[in-house]
Amino acid sequence: MSVLNEWAFVGVFLLLAPIFPILPMGAAWLFRPSKPNVIKNQTYECGVETIGDTWVQFRVQYYIYGLVFLVFDVEMVLLFPWAVAYNQLDLFAFGAGFLFIFLLADALIYAWKKDVLVWK
Repeated sequence: MSVLNEWAFVGVFLLLAPIFPILPMGAAWLFRPSKPNVIKNQTYECGVETIGDTWVQFRVQYYIYGLVFLVFDVEMVLLFPWAVAYNQLDLFAFGAGFLFIFLLADALIYAWKKDVLVWK
């Protein structure tokens, strides 16, 4: 019976969790003002009205730089607690941290050798 009590919290969470996003979205849909017109449906970007075709193809380098930035940003978030607890780490945690740094450095060197980071 105690196993069921332990899993009861998970069951209650699974039943109640969908309510939290659905309730505010339903309230916003119910109470929002709805007055559509032609001006509200026009494309608007940075205060400048669009002229001609508004579809623009971005270069792949923008996305690659964004991904590289994201990787190193996440690396700093994950390594900060590791660095704060540096004096209390055992050998396994120390090795895992350096393995993590090595893998990310290896990925950076690979991207560098493939000229992914060179703006053409």
